[in-house]
Amino acid sequence: MTAVATRPGVIRVEQIMGMPIVVDVRDVDDASALEPLFDWFRWVDRTFSTYLAHSEICRLGRGELSLTDAHPDVQEVLARCDELRVETHGYFDARAGGALDPSGLVKGWSVDRAAAIADELGWRNYAINAGGDMRLRGGALPETVWRVGIQHPADRAKVVAVVAADDLAVATSGAYARGEHVVDPHTLLPPTGVLSVTITGAELATTDAYATAAFAMGLAGPLWTARLRGHEAMSMLADGTALRTPGFPSVAT
Repeated sequence: MTAVATRPGVIRVEQIMGMPIVVDVRDVDDASALEPLFDWFRWVDRTFSTYLAHSEICRLGRGELSLTDAHPDVQEVLARCDELRVETHGYFDARAGGALDPSGLVKGWSVDRAAAIADELGWRNYAINAGGDMRLRGGALPETVWRVGIQHPADRAKVVAVVAADDLAVATSGAYARGEHVVDPHTLLPPTGVLSVTITGAELATTDAYATAAFAMGLAGPLWTARLRGHEAMSMLADGTALRTPGFPSVAT
């Protein structure tokens, strides 16, 4: 864990759920004030991990725990995964390949819950970043908004767009540092023709799941994202083309 004091606010970073979680709050000046959020993320890791043998997800996968006996949050997440499988025509599937893995929803869902905790604490200017996917509120004071750079999937030194917002979720799916970890659940092969998909929306759980699904669709993804309600998208194709929906909230860099 590291804590870096800034003025105004504080930034705290911890490695949880196999990724860095960064909380940047401009309404407080003590890193310990962020403990409730990190306590929450640690609980999520213990409960939903696909690597910890005693987690509820692993126990469910082995048949040692029935869904009716699982924690209500686990039931909620898996129910939403089932809904998303239908909404995305099977391109978001927590049971792809036969193994139970709701991680594609858990990350965004846990950030949304952390944002709710932040709101209850009275914070009005914060950004929560889990492995590059973000929930933004207020502004990066003294700025009135947050600005998020979308990294080029083939050139880490290049930013392809900057999103500016004061109340938004931003999620990107692509190969990036983790390699080809997203596959088409129908073929179990990586998608082709597309390098990354960034989607924005009101909450991160669905936004992140949609980004995963759209990327898994490959070249069919941009048409699907163009029909989404309440969400905007930018797809980076393998030929270097960037396709944006009309309302994608990018600003001049």
